Amino acid sequence: MTTAPRRQSRGLARRDAITSAAADLVLELGPGALTHRTIATRAGVPLASTTYYFSSLDDLVAEAGALLAARWSAHAVTVATGVEGPVPVADQARLLAAAVLPDGDEHAVRGHYEHLVAAGRSAALAAAYADARSSLDAVVGALVRTLGLRVPAELVVAVVDGAAVTALSEGHDVHERAQSLLRAVLGSPVRSA
Repeated sequence: MTTAPRRQSRGLARRDAITSAAADLVLELGPGALTHRTIATRAGVPLASTTYYFSSLDDLVAEAGALLAARWSAHAVTVATGVEGPVPVADQARLLAAAVLPDGDEHAVRGHYEHLVAAGRSAALAAAYADARSSLDAVVGALVRTLGLRVPAELVVAVVDGAAVTALSEGHDVHERAQSLLRAVLGSPVRSA
């Protein structure tokens, strides 16, 4: 009787390891590089485990997308936690950019946006992001309200995402570009980046 719960927890741990491996591979290599074999190898599990726990590769990619979106929202929550107004406009732009941009160094930010742009090529990944987008918008919306701003959360996310893609494609600093454009949207003078 005591082996069933232990077996179930090991099964959940293996399923989580597979999902996490798939999410990491999406960030590193893009969604097009995902195969059952590459995911199983990264997760350190037998190849058959990927089909045992997931009905298809699309099912697994969708779970990986949901995990990536949850991580993105959790990072936004971490940035927003403890923020109280009034906050200077320059700091508002910094906080909003930090909430929307993924956690990590330039390599992590580049990987995030490369896979985000490529997500549209995977119906499963695009659907997972569309389903989870409301969580990020809700966190950013709460931060916007805490800061006393009157700008839609969707606009903040769009400005930061656009700034990131532009900065990455032109070799500029993503954080500086995002903050500069947010300051313009929020009505403060724009400093050249």
